[in-house]
Amino acid sequence: MYDSLRMRSVQTPIIPVVGELIRANPGTISLGQGVAYYGPPPEAAAHIERFFADPQNHKYKLVQGIPELLEAIEDKLARENGIRVGPGRRIVVTAGANMGFVNAVLAVTDPGDEIILNLPYYFNHEMAIAMADCKAVCVPTDDSYQLQPDLIEKAITSRTRAVVTISPNNPSGAVYPQAALRQVNDLCRRHGVYHISDEAYEHFVYDDARHVSPGSFPGSEQHTISLYSLSKAYGFASWRIGWMVIPERLFEPVRKIQDTILICAPVVSQWAAVGAMRVGRPYCDMKLQETREIRKILLKELNAIDDLITVPRADGAFYVLLGVHTQMDSMELVRRLIEEHKVAVIPGGTFGVQDRCLLRVAYGALQKDTAAEGIGRLVCGLRRILTNGSFNT
Repeated sequence: MYDSLRMRSVQTPIIPVVGELIRANPGTISLGQGVAYYGPPPEAAAHIERFFADPQNHKYKLVQGIPELLEAIEDKLARENGIRVGPGRRIVVTAGANMGFVNAVLAVTDPGDEIILNLPYYFNHEMAIAMADCKAVCVPTDDSYQLQPDLIEKAITSRTRAVVTISPNNPSGAVYPQAALRQVNDLCRRHGVYHISDEAYEHFVYDDARHVSPGSFPGSEQHTISLYSLSKAYGFASWRIGWMVIPERLFEPVRKIQDTILICAPVVSQWAAVGAMRVGRPYCDMKLQETREIRKILLKELNAIDDLITVPRADGAFYVLLGVHTQMDSMELVRRLIEEHKVAVIPGGTFGVQDRCLLRVAYGALQKDTAAEGIGRLVCGLRRILTNGSFNT
């Protein structure tokens, strides 16, 4: 039987691969998958009662989302992001930000078109582009994983349809300053391409870092696609609720795509989202306090082995992308950390970086009772492997 050659070229999702290694090594602490340690606020569950109170909720709803959630999102965008939804802009509720990205790619490309990703990229973005039979054009960031707008502009061709930025960044934890995002947004406008801004980690910023939404820039309405998610800040990962803010002209193609794949985001999840968003950002900020403390512990412990690793600045999300001073393949290092030291991280190769060994460390799922143990295993494991093995440089 025939299977798709196109799909053979799509990389295998790394999270399930590492998950199998974790299951084969019981007792492993995962610093791998990017999830929050907490769940939704109680008000989310309370709003599900409103779902069951109306038998009509068991039927299909509008592709773009239920009115109550659209209203809550519109209010949130105005207050927190400086984005006003009105003539020329639409909101579409999606099953998470990943679906929003797939919608965007299919809506703005034809086979063979190009989308610019900044290295290291988020692997699901690259996978979506390949599935659409398009080409990911990768542009390197600098040593601090910051954007290089001049290189982005040089990469634009007649087949370019969009430039993607992720801030706060997955996998690096970098937060892009307003000046760099504005420069990218302006060059997209000048070249007639879309700026896809993935802001799933918007609430996760630390110290003096500030989140900036390119959709708030004057004149950005017609070429900016903004993607958001409740998965991280509201502990909503399995509920699958996100949304996109898109130019009006894209609403019809996006509606066609989503109606074919999903019809509408799960209505019960949408009602839960209404409850969560009515609690609002104070809930996220309260939960973020523990993540901030764990981040400090992690950075302190990693800096103790700075002769073996490079720890770039990571002011956002809940990731640190370590540069490891070794010639070892990153996946081999991940395997040894799991099998020999019972701690899991994600290899840098899956984020498009093949010329050096990188490890993504995720700390969002940790609580204090497991944080010290997991971080200790990672530091001890790296020290032993890199100093006792034959692969370190």
